[in-house]
Amino acid sequence: MIHKSPRYLLFRSKYEIERKCGFLTRKFPVSPSRIELPSLKSWKAGEPKYFFADREHLNFPKEPIGKLKSEAEHILKGEIKFFGRKWYDLGENFDWVTNPDSGFHYDIRKHWTKIDDFSKVAGDIKFVWEKSRFSYLYTIIRYDYHFDADHSEFVISQILDWIDKNPLNCGPNYKCSQEISIRVQNWLFALYFYKNSSSISEGRWNKIITSIYWQIDHVYKNINFSRIAVRNNHAITETLTLYLIGLLFPQFPNAGKWKKNGKRWFEKEISYQIADDGTFIQDSMNYHRVLIQLMTWAIALADRNGEKYSDFVYEKAYNSVNFLYQCQDMLSGYLPNYGSNDGALFFPLSNNDYRDYRPQLDALYGLLTGCSLYGEHFEDALWVGYSVPSFRKSFALLKQQEGMISFKNSGYYLIREPDMLTFIRCGSFNGSGPCTDEFHMDVWYKGENVLLDGGSYKYNTEECLEKYFRGTESHNTIMLDNYDQMLKGPRFVWYYPPKIKFVSLTDNNGTYEFNGKVKCFSYLGNIAMNRTVMKKKGIANWIVVDRVIGKGKEMRMRQLWHTLSDRIAFTAEIDSDRKEEIKPYSYYYGEKSNCKQIEFVTKGSMVKTVITIK
Repeated sequence: MIHKSPRYLLFRSKYEIERKCGFLTRKFPVSPSRIELPSLKSWKAGEPKYFFADREHLNFPKEPIGKLKSEAEHILKGEIKFFGRKWYDLGENFDWVTNPDSGFHYDIRKHWTKIDDFSKVAGDIKFVWEKSRFSYLYTIIRYDYHFDADHSEFVISQILDWIDKNPLNCGPNYKCSQEISIRVQNWLFALYFYKNSSSISEGRWNKIITSIYWQIDHVYKNINFSRIAVRNNHAITETLTLYLIGLLFPQFPNAGKWKKNGKRWFEKEISYQIADDGTFIQDSMNYHRVLIQLMTWAIALADRNGEKYSDFVYEKAYNSVNFLYQCQDMLSGYLPNYGSNDGALFFPLSNNDYRDYRPQLDALYGLLTGCSLYGEHFEDALWVGYSVPSFRKSFALLKQQEGMISFKNSGYYLIREPDMLTFIRCGSFNGSGPCTDEFHMDVWYKGENVLLDGGSYKYNTEECLEKYFRGTESHNTIMLDNYDQMLKGPRFVWYYPPKIKFVSLTDNNGTYEFNGKVKCFSYLGNIAMNRTVMKKKGIANWIVVDRVIGKGKEMRMRQLWHTLSDRIAFTAEIDSDRKEEIKPYSYYYGEKSNCKQIEFVTKGSMVKTVITIK
């Protein structure tokens, strides 16, 4: 079983009592007191520095390409691209609280503490949050910059419309402090870009800055929920936002404690959540990219204002870039679709596909080294800058390694050869994400993901789809009958975490060999499984031997593979039944397509399979 710390249990119990007794309703009022906030004039003359002073001071090359123009035109007509992929026509008078996927309309009069974010009737709340993040504003801002246009009225009107239709601390858009933090960060980017626009009058400024203040007041008052009860990328987003708002708006009441505590908490989360080898507590490539963007914001804005973090923050940022870079397919810029992927890309500043990690990795790398990771800077780096101030360390340039690469802190093992990447996961449960996919194996060949991870699809959907995508079956590994490697609990909770017995990656006379043993399926008995992968050097050939120790005699061992490729062939070398069927996969959140699931089934204790690419 999974045992939560006494601190966590005490906090959750207290929090639930306060919620049910109405204490949180009083703590987060819908009609706050009046306060003195900086005027538009004082903000414009303020000393704290942003990425840029305003649009007039930006001078990197303009590229008015058709794709950017087309996407901006969609947005101006009321269409929004959800999760980096699918367009939804929300209309020009969207109410901000209707789920376009389910059609459910949230009651905007309800205090946020009374909103059920996992209601099956309402559907996935992320479909409501997506537009309220305001990440789509970057497309309009970039369009205005590259095409010398001015849609400041549209942008400011969108912000004001949200404020009018989302009363303070009411409705679904106040449910999550991370969502609030993202929204405020994105508003600030727009405000600085259009700083000199006539669309920002004193009256409009007062309305926006008042909303920003009380939203950040909400984040501060609820910060222990993410720091104690959640402790993942939510905590990093929120603590960083407190620090940055305190830094950029020193005139705010409470700015001093927001800045001081925010920075201290942010550093504490970085220390806790990022391992020394750069791997991340959430065991998710996309959430790791969220971290990359947050650290880019953190380092760039601190640099602009002559502030510095503890040395380990920069070290872990650098090692995080290295980890994702080593796992990356260089032809596409994509990474294995491994771990939870909710479509998050907070600050989209380029035209690249959502799954292409190069723009975000390049931006942070530029701040750490002053150079491009890929030979030429992507647009993200041009917006945030890529110089290293003299008061802090500049890091050595990275190269993508070949041969065997191990990240043992979290259990990622790579074999990289020209045109081929083999990715194997064998890691311990760290308390933030399930390990229902021990020994998952991804294979990339000439830019094609020939053995793929099924992805996430949605966090709130039909039970059968939740079981498939969150569980073991959507991965290239072993199941016993229809049992997952861990026991599913409520929501994101899993029980009986696996325990690593041993793991190695070696070079044996022309063959790379991965060998691991894990104790798992513990809720079914004293069961362990072993996977050996033998990869012949320079040849698209893999021999995979799986063994299960301690299973029942009638229990079926299932070796699973998922592919879209017609070039890949599977041959069983030990007697087993082969099954092939169509199963879903999801490269983009909220969207699923079909792939082939090949499985080898036996009541024995071993399956040996040869995988070749034609």
